[in-house]
Amino acid sequence: MLKWLRSLKPIMIENSKVPVILSYVAPIEIWAIAFGPFVWCRGVMSDVVKRHERIHFAQQIECLFVFQWLLYLAFYLKGLVLGKKGADAYRSNAFEVEAYTHELDENYLENRPFYNWVNYL
Repeated sequence: MLKWLRSLKPIMIENSKVPVILSYVAPIEIWAIAFGPFVWCRGVMSDVVKRHERIHFAQQIECLFVFQWLLYLAFYLKGLVLGKKGADAYRSNAFEVEAYTHELDENYLENRPFYNWVNYL
């Protein structure tokens, strides 16, 4: 993949109602969510939250956005079919496992192999 993709960053929107509204239908209370070129957060984002959501942004770019969304839903539904509760199905999703595993690593995004989420399937 082209190196310039690593330099792309989402538009961060803090103090947004989007996560609040989405939490009504989600299995978890959403603090922040990456969707397309935006990251919405219900408050002020810490550096850890920014990294977590930028990992999701990188995943979305790799999957041309729409395929990441479809795979995310498929992984979540698979977790439910396997008998996991909503929050556990969410946390076991390969995209979330990668993001939670590396959100504390300040250098992860600069060194992250493309399509690294595949290693968490």
